[in-house]
Amino acid sequence: MLHWILIFLLIAAVASLLGFRGVAGASAGIAKILIFVVLIIIIIALFTGVIVVA
Repeated sequence: MLHWILIFLLIAAVASLLGFRGVAGASAGIAKILIFVVLIIIIIALFTGVIVVA
């Protein structure tokens, strides 16, 4: 899932440089959502004692 975050951040950066504000904003938003999902999964894994191997 971290791979997808990096892809969306890269798309957002390139789109921002080229002036595509809508695409850049959408890609950054998706990356932000994925970051929160990953953080929630990590926190749940820490509390339950489950080791998550991606």
